[in-house]
Amino acid sequence: MSDIDISRLDLANPFASEDITPPFNAEWQAKRRVADALRQLTEVLVTSSPSVEQMHGIAAQLEQTAGEFQNAPRIFGRHAWAASGEHGSFGQVSHELNPLAGCANPVAPPLNMWIEDEVAYGSCICGWTYEGPPNSVHGGVVSSIFDQFLGMTQFIGKRPGMTAYLHVNYHQRTPLNTELRLEGRYDRAEGRKNYISAEMYADGVRTASAEGLFVQPRGGMEGLQAQAARGSAGD
Repeated sequence: MSDIDISRLDLANPFASEDITPPFNAEWQAKRRVADALRQLTEVLVTSSPSVEQMHGIAAQLEQTAGEFQNAPRIFGRHAWAASGEHGSFGQVSHELNPLAGCANPVAPPLNMWIEDEVAYGSCICGWTYEGPPNSVHGGVVSSIFDQFLGMTQFIGKRPGMTAYLHVNYHQRTPLNTELRLEGRYDRAEGRKNYISAEMYADGVRTASAEGLFVQPRGGMEGLQAQAARGSAGD
């Protein structure tokens, strides 16, 4: 159970993250269901071998479904989702659509993250969709998970920035279909620079570790958010 203080998090910030929580409204609940179905579909796609005829039939059904979605109202970008006020705040939208941690984004495992006593924690399970070496999580996926996790860990320092440097050490293979646990620390700050480090474990065994440098933009994330919002409004 996380004891993260949500009041510390600026929900307008793209790095805001919290435990997996109930969806903001019925729309996101339905979108999470679709995302879960797509995750299942992807998992069975890469692990099954139906006949060619069956696959063409399934593809036709999916193409029809994709067309139905394409003909529905489209919203491009998280700022556009948040702008109307009907889909939640920018932070809530990001919590759903983030490509690593978004509950409503089918490409996300998703990664769950929280903070306790100035230490960041995370967990996720990567299935066959994410295989690199045999029975192992692809190294690029491991790196992406660390990038997201270290970015969230910045909240301990209360002034998040963007990735400037990320170094990952792969100590041994990271197994598929196993709960991966992450632990991160805010090491130090130098001006606008945040130095973060973390480890990844599977069944108590360290499989990878990472250190990262994140730099706060001039004017802070708020200025970057405002600039992006103005750009969305001009589209």
